[in-house]
Amino acid sequence: MRLLRRIGFWLALGLFAIFSIFPAAWMVITSFKQDQDLYNVANNPFKYNLAPTLHNISFLFTGTHYPIFLWNSFYIGVIVVIITLLLSLPAAYSLSRLVGRWGERSGMAIFLVYLIPPTLLFIPLYQIVTFLKTANTDWSLVLVYPTITVPFCTWLLLGFFKSMPRELEEAALIDGCSRWQTFLRVALPLSLPGIATCVVFAFALSLSDYIYAAVFVSSTASRTVSAGVPTELIRGDIYYWQSLMAAAAIVAIPLAVAYGLLFDRLVKGFQNEPAGEKAG
Repeated sequence: MRLLRRIGFWLALGLFAIFSIFPAAWMVITSFKQDQDLYNVANNPFKYNLAPTLHNISFLFTGTHYPIFLWNSFYIGVIVVIITLLLSLPAAYSLSRLVGRWGERSGMAIFLVYLIPPTLLFIPLYQIVTFLKTANTDWSLVLVYPTITVPFCTWLLLGFFKSMPRELEEAALIDGCSRWQTFLRVALPLSLPGIATCVVFAFALSLSDYIYAAVFVSSTASRTVSAGVPTELIRGDIYYWQSLMAAAAIVAIPLAVAYGLLFDRLVKGFQNEPAGEKAG
């Protein structure tokens, strides 16, 4: 019976691993296929029936604006991460030290803002972007993305700050540190797992968002990967499947590696929140 359970466990784990890795493997395999190999239904789709080629990746970087999309996505993501941390860190720390029902209600209210669907927000946000004269520019996305990342990251960091023993901060205050110095020297180092979680989440969201990127930006020079790649590589009824897969793999695989390297910190970040709420 015990052997059957172990076999069932490893079988389920193996099936889940295959299911998880299949999209990435399919993207990589398809990226290097020739047209004659890809569109021949008699060929095995999981191997190279003809010699693999780099033409699809070359076309992606030389025949489209993909390098511009990559650069736009990168620096927009970096700016969004910086803004998110600058706003969510002090907000979460302040709310974590606000004891009583008001502290708990404020944290929950912030998280509820994150749950509002983007489809309900892009019209009023577009009016704000137009009023600020940033429509059709990268700065429209820099202004809009923190409305999603800041509430979630503030709620997430609340758990880290609430789980910290207050005795450490009180000891720092007794030693002569100001509240700001205590925040920088005690609270921030202890919340590094939460900060890592917020960095990955904010950057990933700026890469994957499509609604805001497609609605607020129509200029090719200002588009990001999520909105620019479908425009460039889907031309009427012509789909550049190999280049589409290569474009997705170039962005998705490094991000997946980052998630893998930070997996322990990510899990710790989500596990700390319930403990923090109970402590509050």
